[in-house]
Amino acid sequence: MNILVLGATGRVGSLIVTYALQDNHRVTVLVRTPEKIQINNDNLTIIQGNVLNKDDIVRVMHGIDVVISALNTDGTDTLSESMPLIIETMENEGIKRIITVGTAGILQSRTTPNTLRYLSSESKRKSTRAAEEHHKVYDILKESTLDWTIVCPTYLPDGEKIGEYRVERNYLPENGAEISVPDTAEFTYNQIESSDYIKSRVGIAY
Repeated sequence: MNILVLGATGRVGSLIVTYALQDNHRVTVLVRTPEKIQINNDNLTIIQGNVLNKDDIVRVMHGIDVVISALNTDGTDTLSESMPLIIETMENEGIKRIITVGTAGILQSRTTPNTLRYLSSESKRKSTRAAEEHHKVYDILKESTLDWTIVCPTYLPDGEKIGEYRVERNYLPENGAEISVPDTAEFTYNQIESSDYIKSRVGIAY
């Protein structure tokens, strides 16, 4: 399979690249600073560019089967600004499947029906900026023709790969407090072979 990974230099994205290469998939990454990718593998194609540049997005989409985005918010609007470019290019190229890493803040609240967690009393975070960005991406994806899945981890320490965790469609598993980066990356990567959560968010926690 030909996989495009966006956000490949981040904590989750870099592990997704590793998992995909271990399974002998062909992986393309679009990164601003190629030096940050410390992997030598014949199946890895590193392209320097920016997700906010439409020409760069078009350049990396040719021949891709599935897109995985682990882009961070980084206090900017990169997520919501790049997603329309990504979707348009995918639709033009006939690519249907996209898996993104979001945040538990955009899952449904259990305490306040019809409200997202970051807007309810469930959220413990003082700043909602990151969740607002992920909320915009969620709304943009819902309007697209793509087969999308948004993986929504709660508190995300580096931790170790345990391989056992709970997942739930559209909600954070009850009393879920954290999930490690390696387990989040593994579950996100595994969605390339799964249709269980197409066109939905999925909460993940221990």
